[in-house]
Amino acid sequence: MTKKMSMSTSKTSLVLFLCQIISALDVPLDSKLLEELSQPPTITQQSPKDYIVDPRENIVIQCEAKGKPPPSFSWTRNGTHFDIDKDAQVTMKPNSGTLVINIMNGGKAEAYEGVYQCTARNERGAAVSNNIVIRPSRSPLWTKEKLEPNHVREGDSLVLHCRPPVGLPPPIIFWMDNAFQRLPQSERVSQGLNGDLYFSNVQPEDTREDYICYARFNHTQTIQQKQPISVKVFSTKPVTERQPVLLTPTGSASTKVELRGNVLLLECIAAGLPTPVIRWIKEGGELPANRTFFENFKKTLKIIDVSEADSGNYKCIARNALGSVHHVISVTVKAAPYWITAPRNLVLSPGEDGTLICRANGSPKPSISWLANGVPIAIAPEDPSRKVDGDTIIFSHVQERSSAVYQCNASNEYGYLLANAFVNVLAEPPRILTPANKLYQVIADSPALLDCAYFGSPKPEIEWFKGVKGSILRGNEYVFHDNGTLEIPVAQKSNAGTYTCVARNELGKIQNEVQLEIKDPTMIIKQPEYKVIQRYGQVSFECIIKHDSTLLPTVTWLKDNDELPDDERFLVGKDNLTIMNVTDKDDGTYTCIVNTTLDSVSASAVLTVVAAPPTPAIIYARPNPPFDLELTGQLERSIDLSWIPGDENNSPITSFVVEFEDALHEPGVWRYQTEVPGTQTMAQLKLSPYVNYSFRVIAVNRIGRSQPSEPSEQYLTKSASPDENPANVQGIGSEPDNLVITWEPLKGFQSNGPGLQYKVSWRQKDVDDEWTSVIVANVSKYIVSGTPTFVPYEVKVQALNDLGYAPEPSEVIGHSGEDLPMVAPGNVQVHVINSTLAKVHWDPVPLKSVRGHLQGYKVYYWKVQSLSRRSRRHIEKKILTFRGNKTFGMLPGLEPYSSYKLNVRVVNGKGEGPASPDKVFKTPEGVPSSPSFLKITNPTLDSLTLEWGSPTHPNGVLTSYTLKFQPINNTHELGPLVEIRIPANESSLILKNLNYSTRYKFYFNAQTSVGSGSQITEEAVTIMDEAGILRPAVGAGKGYSEILFATSPVMHTVRPTFYKVQPLYPRIRNVTTAAAETYANISWEYEGPDHANFYVEYGVAGSKEDWKKEIVNGSRSFFVLKGLTPGTAYKVRVGAEGLSGFRSSEDVFETGPAMASRQVDIATQGWFIGLMCAVALLILILLIVCFIRRNKGGKYPVKEKEDAHADPEIQPMKEDDGTFGEYSDAEDHKPLKKGSRTPSDRTVKKEDSDDSLVDYGEGVNGQFNEDGSFIGQYSGKKEKEPAEGNESSEAPSPVNAMNSFV
Repeated sequence: MTKKMSMSTSKTSLVLFLCQIISALDVPLDSKLLEELSQPPTITQQSPKDYIVDPRENIVIQCEAKGKPPPSFSWTRNGTHFDIDKDAQVTMKPNSGTLVINIMNGGKAEAYEGVYQCTARNERGAAVSNNIVIRPSRSPLWTKEKLEPNHVREGDSLVLHCRPPVGLPPPIIFWMDNAFQRLPQSERVSQGLNGDLYFSNVQPEDTREDYICYARFNHTQTIQQKQPISVKVFSTKPVTERQPVLLTPTGSASTKVELRGNVLLLECIAAGLPTPVIRWIKEGGELPANRTFFENFKKTLKIIDVSEADSGNYKCIARNALGSVHHVISVTVKAAPYWITAPRNLVLSPGEDGTLICRANGSPKPSISWLANGVPIAIAPEDPSRKVDGDTIIFSHVQERSSAVYQCNASNEYGYLLANAFVNVLAEPPRILTPANKLYQVIADSPALLDCAYFGSPKPEIEWFKGVKGSILRGNEYVFHDNGTLEIPVAQKSNAGTYTCVARNELGKIQNEVQLEIKDPTMIIKQPEYKVIQRYGQVSFECIIKHDSTLLPTVTWLKDNDELPDDERFLVGKDNLTIMNVTDKDDGTYTCIVNTTLDSVSASAVLTVVAAPPTPAIIYARPNPPFDLELTGQLERSIDLSWIPGDENNSPITSFVVEFEDALHEPGVWRYQTEVPGTQTMAQLKLSPYVNYSFRVIAVNRIGRSQPSEPSEQYLTKSASPDENPANVQGIGSEPDNLVITWEPLKGFQSNGPGLQYKVSWRQKDVDDEWTSVIVANVSKYIVSGTPTFVPYEVKVQALNDLGYAPEPSEVIGHSGEDLPMVAPGNVQVHVINSTLAKVHWDPVPLKSVRGHLQGYKVYYWKVQSLSRRSRRHIEKKILTFRGNKTFGMLPGLEPYSSYKLNVRVVNGKGEGPASPDKVFKTPEGVPSSPSFLKITNPTLDSLTLEWGSPTHPNGVLTSYTLKFQPINNTHELGPLVEIRIPANESSLILKNLNYSTRYKFYFNAQTSVGSGSQITEEAVTIMDEAGILRPAVGAGKGYSEILFATSPVMHTVRPTFYKVQPLYPRIRNVTTAAAETYANISWEYEGPDHANFYVEYGVAGSKEDWKKEIVNGSRSFFVLKGLTPGTAYKVRVGAEGLSGFRSSEDVFETGPAMASRQVDIATQGWFIGLMCAVALLILILLIVCFIRRNKGGKYPVKEKEDAHADPEIQPMKEDDGTFGEYSDAEDHKPLKKGSRTPSDRTVKKEDSDDSLVDYGEGVNGQFNEDGSFIGQYSGKKEKEPAEGNESSEAPSPVNAMNSFV
C-alpha cells in the first residue's frame, strides 16, 4: 500500500504534534485530544542567541513552553543556577519562563551581561533553550581629534576618513553638510563600506568646509557627529589626466571569508581622471543570476544568500580612457552548522522501537553531542531501551518510563545548533477525530476522499465498510491511505451512501460513519461563439449551463482574462452577456466562467468590431420560430429541453413559451408547460408518469409570438401508482338519512397510469365501528344511505390505478343530513335601552334539538302602533340574524313612543325552527323631528306673519314650540337674539314692532317632555318706508327684551289664515363710480344669497350701441373699467349671473379731460450730461491710482525694503492683502501697531509681522545675491506651515533632522 504524505485541503489536516512527529504514531492537532494526552515539554518561544538590549529599557528574556502537565521553569547564568528570588530587580512572568529585569527603576544593564539558558521541566522530561547572550547596546562619543584642512589639486584623488566610534551594534554611516543635506554622490564621489568618503578626482566645486560624517546608533536612536572636515581644491592649468589606481582594496589581490546564507559585499573604488568605470567578473564562472546586485554606481558587488558554490575568485576592473587596473578577491564561504535532518519528536507505544536522528553540516563539519533532559547523555540516568550511535539514538522495546526530552547540539567554530526532541511513550485506546456523519460531496468521475482521522497507541488498524452493516471494503477500486483516508479514485453515482470507518488496537475499538453524495458535473451546453459586430451595434454571448440541481452555480464574465469594464453598456444576464452600443475598444476575448462549490468550467469566444455600413431602414417583426429542439437528461419525472432561437427580427426576444402534447390521452391538443426568459435557451421540465410527451417552443418579442417550432421527439414516461389523492373531500348530507361524499377527481396527468379508480371509506365518529369501503370508478361523488340524522362521520378517499394505491389519504370530518330544528328558544326577554334601541335575550336551545349545524338565531320584530297617534298601519316585519351560539342581540332603529312585538327562532343548515311566543314591548318618548314647514308672509313696515306645520314625527306628546330670531345688517352681522315660547296647539304668529327694511333670520323647533327637536330656519325682510321715516338702529330702543307671550304688543296670534308669501329677491344697490381720465372704479352693495357671480355692463350715455359686458372675478363688490375715452359720459349698471332680469339701476359718470404731458426727459438736460461726465472722469482717475499702487506692492525687492526699514514711521505690510504699507496721510489716521517698528538688526520678527520673508518666495531657504537683495520677486503670501510658529533661527536637532534621511 502506497503511503500518501499529502492530503486534500478538504480533509482533516494531520499535523505534527508540537513541531514534528514521525515514526509509528502521528498525533493530530486536535485541541480536545491534546488536552487529554500527557506530553513532555516543548520550547515554543525564546529570545535570539545574540540579544542586544537597549540599556535604558527593561530587559525581557523570553522563554515559553508547553506540555502536559504544564512545565515549570528555571534559568542558568554563565553556566550556574540563576536564583531569581534573590534579585529584587528580576521577576518571572506567571505561567511562563520569561524573565523581566527591571532597568528603569534603578538597575543597570551592564550588571546583567552574560549567557542565559532556560529549562522547562515536567514529569515526562526537560527541554532547554539556546544559550542567550545578553549584551547592552553602546553608542560611544567620537574621539576628539584635530583635523587639518585638506588642500588638494584639481584632478587628484581624495579620501575623507570617517573612523566612527566602535558601537554595539555597529552604527550606520552617512555624510551631510552643515544644512543637514545629504552630500551628493556619483561615480566620482561615493561612500565606501567602511564609511570613508572617496573622491576618484576632485573638482573645484568640491571646495567646502562642512564635510561631516554622522554615525547613527539604531538601538539607542542617537546620532554622533564628527567634526567638519575642510576641503580646498586649487587649480593648475592644464589639469593632468591619470589612469586608474585602486583606492580600496589595495594591492592586486585580497581574501574574503563569508558565512553561508549571509550577504556577500565586495568593493572596488578607483581613482583616476576621467573617472574610471568599474566592472565585475567571476573567474572560471558566471555571477549567480537572480542573486547578484550592483550598488554604489557598480563599485559594490552584492550577492545574497551565498552558499559554498559561491566560493572563488572575483575580479573588479577599473577602466578609463588612459588604461585599466584590476584586483582579485578570493572568496571562501564557510558555514555555521545547518540541519540536514533535525531530530523529530517521537510518539511510541509500549514495546515499540524508534530512532532519533540528528544530522547537520557546516564548514568545517560540526561535531554532534547528545543530552537527555538537559544533561549530557554520558552522565544521564541509564535507559536499557536506549543506545547512542553517533548522530543517532536507537530505542528498542520502550516502556512508559522511557519518556524524555533529548537535545542534539551540532557546533563548529562559527556557531552551534540546539534542537529538542522528545520521546513520548503512550498507551491509548483508539479515537476517531473526524466528526460523526460528516457529509462529503464530490463531482461524478472525480476522486472522493473520505477522512477517518484517528489516534491510538499502539497505532490502530483502520477498516472501511459500505453502509452500517456492509462487508469490509477491498479491491482495486479503493485506495486505503495510512492516515485512515479512504479514496475512491473515480466516484460514480453508485458510490453514494453511508461509509463506516472502524479503528481498533489491543486497547479497544471505535467506529464512525460519514456520508458521500455524488453530484452531476457542471457543463456549458451552449458556449459563447465567435462574433463579428458592426460598430455601435449590439452583441450577445450565450453561456447556457447544466448543473446539479443541488448546487448553486455562479457565472462570471471576463474580458481578456480581466474583469469586465465598469460600463453600463455591459449587461450580464442569467445565461448571457450583452454589450450595447459596441465600440472599437470592445474587441477582445470574452470568457464565461461557471463555478460551484465543487467544480468550475469555462468557455471563451472572440468579438471582432467592424465599421458599420449605411444603416438601412429597420423592419420590426415577430421572431422566427426556434429550431433544433433537443431532449437530454431523461429521467422518470424530469427532462431537459434545449433549443436554438430563430432570428429576433430587430426586436429582442423577451421570453420563450414551452407547450406539450400528450399523444396518449389528448393527441393534437397542445397545452402550456412553462415560460422562461428570452435570454435562456434551456428549460428543465417536470414530467408526470404515463404521458407520451412532445414539446414545442414559441418565441415572444414586443411585436408578438412566433410560429411554434417543430415538435421535439416523443418521450413516454413510465406508469406509476398515483402520487396524490383527490382534493377537497367533503361529507355533507343532502337528506336527513344520507351522507354525500364528494371530491375533486384527479386530472389525466395525475392518474399516473391506466385504470384510475377511487376507494371511498367512511365510519361514524366516536363510535367503535370499522371502516366501510367501496371502490368506485372515476367519478366525483358517492352517496351513503340509511344514516342517522346529523351524525359526524370520518371520511377519506384514496386514488388507485392498475399499478397500485396512492399514499394513505388524510381523514376529514363530515356529517349526515340535517333536519329542521325541533325546539324554539325560551325565556325571551326585552330590555328597552332608549327610544330607538332595545336589547333582546333568550335561552339557547339544546344542541341535540338543533339537528344540524347551528348557524345562529333570527329575531323577527315589527311595529304594532304609534302611541302618539293611536293609528295602526301595515305591519312590516324586520329580521335580524345573530350568527353562532349568541343568546342576545341589539335591535336598532326603533321608532320612539311605539308598541312592538318580536319572537326568536333557531336556524341550522336546513332552515328555521319554530318561533318563540311573541313578546310585546314599548319604546319611550323621544325628541320630535323639525316642523314640517315654516312660512313667512305679509311683510309690512314693522311686522311679519309666520306659519308652520307640526313635526312629521312627533316621537311623543308635543309640549310647545320655540321661536328665535335676530336682525342682519348690510355687512351680514347678526344683531341680538330674541326667543319666544309658543303653545303646542298654535300654527301661526304675527310679529309686530319690527324695524322697517330690515332682514331677519328665524329659528323654529318643537319640544316634547324629553327635549327639543331639530330646528328649521328661514329669513325675511320688512318692506322699505316710502315716506322717509327715520330708521332706528339695529337692536336699539326698547327692543325685544320686553316681548312676553301673553301681553306683548309685538305679537298677535291669528287663526291659520294662509296668505301667499311675497317672494324675496336679492338686490344690488348704491352703485357708485369714481372716474379718472381713462378708467373708472365701480363699487356696489349686494343683498342676497352668498357666492353670486357679478358682471358690469357699460356704454356711452345717449348712445344706441349695445352694452359692453365685463365679468367680475369672484364675488367682489368693485370693479375697474379701463380703456375709457377722456371727457366722455358713460352709463353703467351691475348684474348677477344666473338671475334673469336681476340688475341694479343705471348710473351715469363722466371721465376727466385729457391733459398735456409735463414730463421732461432728464437724459437730454445739459446739467445732467455734465454731471455724468465728471463722475466718469473721477472713476477713471481712481482706477489709475489703484493700478499704480498695486504694481508697487506686487514686486518689491528686499534691498528696497531694507532701506525702508530705516524709517521708523513706515508701517508694516497690511495683513489683509499682503502688500507693503504706505506713509500715513490725511486719509489714514490709524496709529502704528505697538511693536510694529523694524528692529535694529534688520530682521522682521514673526510676532511683529505676519508678512515676514518666511512667508514669501522660498521662506527660510530663499537665496540672496551678493548685494543682499532677495533673488526673484514676491509672488504672493503663502499658507503658513503649522510647524513654523515663532521658531528661533537655530538649526534643528541632528537627531530629528537625520531621521528623515536614514
